[in-house]
Amino acid sequence: MIRDITLGQYYPAASVLHRLDPRVKLSGTLIYVISLFLFQSFTGYIVATVFLVSMIALSRVPVGFIFRGLKAIFAFLVITAVLNVFLTPGRELVSFWKFTITIEGVRLAAFMMIRLVYLIIGSSIMTLTTTPSSLTDGLEKGLGWMKVMKVPVHEIAMMMSIALSFIPILMEETDKIIKAQQARGADFESGNLIRRIRSLVPILVPLFVSAFRRANDLALAMESRCYRGGEGRTKLHPLKYKKRDAAAYLVLLLYLAAIVAVGIIF
Repeated sequence: MIRDITLGQYYPAASVLHRLDPRVKLSGTLIYVISLFLFQSFTGYIVATVFLVSMIALSRVPVGFIFRGLKAIFAFLVITAVLNVFLTPGRELVSFWKFTITIEGVRLAAFMMIRLVYLIIGSSIMTLTTTPSSLTDGLEKGLGWMKVMKVPVHEIAMMMSIALSFIPILMEETDKIIKAQQARGADFESGNLIRRIRSLVPILVPLFVSAFRRANDLALAMESRCYRGGEGRTKLHPLKYKKRDAAAYLVLLLYLAAIVAVGIIF
């Protein structure tokens, strides 16, 4: 289960998406996520599906690797769908005992499932095709206008990048702790719910200790290198837009046009 989380991981490949400016990918991901919550018809999700499939193909990341990240949230998806099906009022579809399934509930559950799945896949594509350092540069450059309002843009981008880069590290650490505890005879799968929750304590305690130790080591390393924020710092590889980035923005404009057309027609 731990290894199934793909969000925050980087998958090296020679693809068009890997070579795009990180600001383009951040903008595209933001637009795509917002559009998922604007669609109110299945026609809109057909447009979103075509766009997502195209991005997966362009990324050259194995489809199985991308969809593996959905295993970690499968239980959450099922719970969300069940709650929407049984708790949404509307026209009755099926009724048994004290439960009633409505047409609106099924429709809302389907929309929520699609939204969550597409949100995870879309966000994963961005992190799989963008290195943490490029992501930091893209966030800092893209939010540069906020410096006028005295917002610490560099520090915010650095924190987000560090948080994303810590995800695979902590996953690997958790996997090692689980295997070590199992080698000592720990059982995490048998027993009732309360016993299973208690069995997580031998995992969570060393995991938190390791996370705080790594954070402290990182802080000491940054301090020893005289890190004092982003003021006056230069970049080894400054971000510059290229022709392929302009083409990518054009694709985003076409996607926005398709969103508007779907919203008006349907």
